[in-house]
Amino acid sequence: MQMSRRVLSVQLLILLLFIGWWELAGQLRWIDVLIFSYPSKVGKQIMQDAITGELWPHLGMTVGETAVGFLLGTLLGTLLAIMIWWSPFLSRVLDPYMVVFNSMPKVALGPIFIVLFGAGFTAIVVTTLSITVIVTTLVVYNSFNEVDANLVKVIRTFGGSRRDVFIKAILPASFGTIVSTLKVNVGMAWVGVIVGEFLVAKIGLGYLIVYGFQVFNFTLVLSSLVIIAVVATAMYQLVVYLERKLIRQR
Repeated sequence: MQMSRRVLSVQLLILLLFIGWWELAGQLRWIDVLIFSYPSKVGKQIMQDAITGELWPHLGMTVGETAVGFLLGTLLGTLLAIMIWWSPFLSRVLDPYMVVFNSMPKVALGPIFIVLFGAGFTAIVVTTLSITVIVTTLVVYNSFNEVDANLVKVIRTFGGSRRDVFIKAILPASFGTIVSTLKVNVGMAWVGVIVGEFLVAKIGLGYLIVYGFQVFNFTLVLSSLVIIAVVATAMYQLVVYLERKLIRQR
């Protein structure tokens, strides 16, 4: 507990020092404020947008897209990992395709998704899924394969089926990895959503970033990035809390 408090104190100190230096550098014009702005100006932009109500539709849309992409990506990725573990034939067939698809830049796939699903919510969620599903599948599937072989042999010795092996050995041993994948997918989901909004959105935090660049309002750009950082951190901490509760219940 004492170590955790010390770590948190140092983290907050580093953050405050960074914000303080940034504010000082901006006020004294050590940096180009047109490009880098400074914290008080960014804070004023956020407050102004929040009070006028302009912020909430963009924030709500982005958070909604991220939540859907995050949950669906984790669920579909885990189900796909179970399918390819269950069928060695399917695993050997899909393995090279998953590796190739995972290595492809998702920005390049965005226009294809836009043509297929239209310029809107669905295309952005599919762009997010293109990132989260494959990552989840590879991580969870590798976890299945790394389960102690002796556990599998014991179940097989007592006449257990493949279903018994999965339920009694593979799934329990991989539970920690599946839950940890949630934390990875928080970041992946935000990346996918922002990439999708860069390409197609007319609403959302990604759209505000693009719009800010177009009109040379870099304070708007930075305020959007700050909001993304805060909300993504809150979402990550929520997943950490759920992870602790689930592991504690087990």
